[in-house]
Amino acid sequence: MTAADAWWSPWRTPDGALILHVDLGADREREERAFELLDEVERARWNRFVVDGARRRFGLCRAALRVNLCERLGCSNEDLSFGYLEHGKPFAIVDGAPSDASFNVSHSGGHGLIGFASQDGLGVDLEVRDPLRDFDGIGGRVYGPRERRALSAAAGSEKAALFYRLWSLKEALIKALGTGFSLNPARFEVPLAVLEGERSAMFRFPHLPSDPFWLEDLGEARFAAASAWRLDETPDP
Repeated sequence: MTAADAWWSPWRTPDGALILHVDLGADREREERAFELLDEVERARWNRFVVDGARRRFGLCRAALRVNLCERLGCSNEDLSFGYLEHGKPFAIVDGAPSDASFNVSHSGGHGLIGFASQDGLGVDLEVRDPLRDFDGIGGRVYGPRERRALSAAAGSEKAALFYRLWSLKEALIKALGTGFSLNPARFEVPLAVLEGERSAMFRFPHLPSDPFWLEDLGEARFAAASAWRLDETPDP
């Protein structure tokens, strides 16, 4: 597949990681090419989707992940499969053997992100903003006290922007940790500097104070987005 045929492209390179943007707009030719790249398990999953948009997002993102993982791992598409950890986070299997490749995927609406990193513990999240959500009601269940106060003080478009910014940051952290929503997101808050507008900061989960993560707000006009990854050491400011 040539670069001109691909529906993904490099988007950000935070601290040596690579994050691709995936175009998930409806395109029959792309969807047919993506389907051909899926294995039997993935095709069965694809067929179980009852909503066309969900089926399209899964197929296009998974096929893009396959192509790029194969390139990074030096394997054929036929030799690549996926396993899943206890809380659902996928890992790559090459020719029957688990790989230590670090990657993460997120999609919403017509956009997807695929992140790759050299170190384990990577999470990415993307959220297309919906201005009609019950921001305070949902926020009361998933945000901590300081975050709820900030959300209550915001209004209109600023409230929507803050809600999705916080959500993408917190979900990226949960995905980096690999626990899924077995960890209640209201149990932790984003760093104060990030809540007040900084784009990045070091973060530690309250129950894992010796396990630092680096958190980045990657949001832009089209969507809210964030990345998080486990640190071996504190990065330079």
